Amino acid sequence: MGFKTDAIHAGQEPDPSTGAVTIPIYQTSTYVQEALGKHKGYEYARTQNPTRTALEKNMAVLERGVAGYAFASGMAATNAITQLLLKQGDHAICSDNVYGGTFRLFDKIVRHYGIDFTYVNTSNLHDVEKAMRPNTKMVFVETPTNPLMSITDLAAVSEIAHRTGSRVVVDNTFMSPYFQRPIELGADIVVHSTTKYLNGHSDSVGGVAVLKHQEDADRLQFIQNAAGAILSPMDSWLVLRGIKTLPVRMEAHNANGMAIAKYLSERKEVTKIFYPGLPSHPGHELAKKQMSGFGAMIAFDLGSLENAARFLRRVRLCSLAESLGGVETLISHPATMTHASVPIEHRNKIGITDGLVRISVGIEDLADLVEDIDNAFDGDSPRTLRTVAEN
Repeated sequence: MGFKTDAIHAGQEPDPSTGAVTIPIYQTSTYVQEALGKHKGYEYARTQNPTRTALEKNMAVLERGVAGYAFASGMAATNAITQLLLKQGDHAICSDNVYGGTFRLFDKIVRHYGIDFTYVNTSNLHDVEKAMRPNTKMVFVETPTNPLMSITDLAAVSEIAHRTGSRVVVDNTFMSPYFQRPIELGADIVVHSTTKYLNGHSDSVGGVAVLKHQEDADRLQFIQNAAGAILSPMDSWLVLRGIKTLPVRMEAHNANGMAIAKYLSERKEVTKIFYPGLPSHPGHELAKKQMSGFGAMIAFDLGSLENAARFLRRVRLCSLAESLGGVETLISHPATMTHASVPIEHRNKIGITDGLVRISVGIEDLADLVEDIDNAFDGDSPRTLRTVAEN
């Protein structure tokens, strides 16, 4: 089936008892068993829930894996993956520009279990190869990275990692499976914060991991049940509902993202812009090769904390908030928000400056977004939709 068809139907057969087209919210903690050792596949809701099962099957199809498992948050999914792949004495490689929560998990928690992490620019294949060790068990990649939008060659990194039997894990939150499918490019595990584009409406928190190998899937299912950080039936239903419109939303996000990136690249106040859809981006050609769209995540540097703070005070339609991927435009200051847990010396080294602003472009009318950003810069006349489109 095509992606749009799978987004609507995969894992979602009509309810057998009522014929309901939409998967019900099975808000139950347990299930009646017919007799000792005899049940209909469901015993206890931490272990299985029909609503969650539908979401997990749907995501496995969309990401082209053998199975998927949904968790209470994206970080819960990432943590479960570390329990799957890493043990004391192991080594892991991670993109040096990842979401601050990922860095916090690895550096402040997982590392203390005797696991060593090396942070490298995974877009530089030489650096990845140099960092590999005989005990490297996981290469964790964000592409595009959060927030600097660096692009990693997933096929090449997977080839390097697999030489020593290391698993490649890709955080695909920014692109969604609509624009990028890492398993098809060689990755072993894909992780998402379902809070973001998959749900798309900023009304649910969750995470999902999709696996390429059955042995990994079986083990992760055990971890999910044993540790218990499961996604609730209500949140599973909300994500399923969101995925039905994922293709049309991502197309709208992509169109607005490209237009806003072009507009920002022309503003004299912007000293740097990070968006893989622009030909000036160093990963542009690779992005065109392994992604079918460029998405709606943009970072741009205004030169100083004072400039960034003034700009963020003036926006009105763009909401100053953490998170991303909702239909509404969200704007944030990575150094004090999403990446505050990253040491300042590391932030400065990789380019997360005090002047950096990140915007998750929503699907509002483009002219309204441009006017809001124009007014935040303060001084120029609002530009029309026609002006932006012509550029």
